[in-house]
Parts: sequence; C-alpha cells; structure tokens
Amino acid sequence: MKHSLSARTKVAVYGLLCVLSVPFVFPTWWMVTSSLKPASQIFAFPPVLFPRDADLTTYSKVFSLQPFATQYFNSAYIAAVVTLGTMAVSSFAGYAFARIRFPGQNLLFMVVLLGLLIPAEVTIVPLFQFFLKFGLINTHWPLILIPVFGAPSVFATFVMRQFFISLPAELEEAARIDGLGRIGIFWMIALPLARPALAAVAIFTFLHSWNLYLEPIVFLSSPEKFTLPQALTQFVDAYGGPMWNIQLAAATLTAFPVLLVFVIAQRHFIEGLAHTGLKG
Repeated sequence: MKHSLSARTKVAVYGLLCVLSVPFVFPTWWMVTSSLKPASQIFAFPPVLFPRDADLTTYSKVFSLQPFATQYFNSAYIAAVVTLGTMAVSSFAGYAFARIRFPGQNLLFMVVLLGLLIPAEVTIVPLFQFFLKFGLINTHWPLILIPVFGAPSVFATFVMRQFFISLPAELEEAARIDGLGRIGIFWMIALPLARPALAAVAIFTFLHSWNLYLEPIVFLSSPEKFTLPQALTQFVDAYGGPMWNIQLAAATLTAFPVLLVFVIAQRHFIEGLAHTGLKG
C-alpha cells in the first residue's frame, strides 16, 4: 500500500510539473515550429502547433538576406572574450576582497557594488564620447571592454567574493606552511576549488554578452559588424514590416546554442550559486 501511494505521489508530482512547464516550453515550441510555417499560418487561430508543410527555405534566407554567418561569429567571439575576461577580473578582485585585509576594504567593496545600481542608459552617452575620442566607434572594443569592467564584472566579483569567503582559513594556513605565497595560494588552492562559482559566472556572463542589445545599436553601424540581437531586427520587407517566419528562424538559430550550453552546464550553475550563499 505504501509503495502504491508513493507511485501515485510521483505521478501527481510529475504531472503537476509538466503542467507548470507549459508556459515556459510553449513559447520556444511556437518559435521553432513557426519558423517552418508560411507567414500566413503563424498567426492563425486556433494556433497551428505542427506545421502542415515544413518550409526549410526560411533558414537559407536568414543567411542570404544579410551576413548572418559573420554576425553569428561576431556574437560568439565577443561573448567568449568577455566571458574569459570577466572570469579573470572577478577572480582576482573577488579573492582580494575576500581574503586580503587592507584599510577601507569593506567601504571600497560597497563602492564597487554601487555599479550594479547605475542603469546602462545613464552611462551610455559618456561612454560613447569616451570611445569616440579614441576612434573606437563601429568596432567591437566597446562591446568587450564595457562588460569586462562594468556591471556584469561587478556582479561576478560579488559571486566570487562570496565563494572565497566560504573557504576554510585552514587551507591557506596549510599552504603557507608548505611555502606558498599569496599568488601560489590563489592559483593552486583557491582557484581550482572555485570551479563551481566560475561556472556560474561564465554562464551569467555569456548570456549577458550574447543578449546584449543597447550597446551594439549605439556603437555599431556596419551590418558586417552587427551582433545577433541587432541582426534580428534587420529582417524586414520592402515596406519595413517584419518578415516573421525568417525572424523566427534567425531567433531559433540564436537561442539554440544558449539553451544547449545551459542544459550541459546547469549542474555546475546551480552548484555555484549554492556555494556563493554559504557565508555573508
């Protein structure tokens, strides 16, 4: 009887989870299937959940109407560079704030955290003037430097600091007895243990860079230098109206790598967030 009740409970829980997942899964399903439909079927009522005649030519048009492959590469390499740069900066800064004692440490950390409270729209004009002075407009440098040294890196520094605070002090004491200095302790002890937190930082940073929209439309003007969020707005007809099936095909190609990375790395992501909350 107890076994039967347990089985029923599991069925009820899984059934409830399936129902609750519908609002999250359906938009993705609609995006993917609508990218294969003629434009006339996309807004049909009742909705057509399965395309009657799948049309794969929409995906070839994504690459023929504009340099989508180049724009895809732009987003990929910028996100990779930003992710690596942010991981490096936040690791050093987070370790310094967590394990090195110096005058004004907590006050300086609070000042750094204030960067999270400043909206990007407030700083975009001064940043534009700054990069214009150095001739970096219509280049990818602003899209790399702003996230690495801006708000995303501040949040990553907070995550890394919280993780490094949770490490036992005995680890550093044992390392000093073995003759390691501060850099050796960081490189050989703290950083390898911080892999879960680094995974969380990497996923957050990659997603932020991949979806970045405001900075590209401000700093970039050449289609071959566009990133994917900016490129998605360019699929319009001769009258300026959206080409829905082609836009959805491009959006599907844009979303797939992010979903794949998150599914593969979700265990490290959750573990990293759990570790960062062990201590204040």
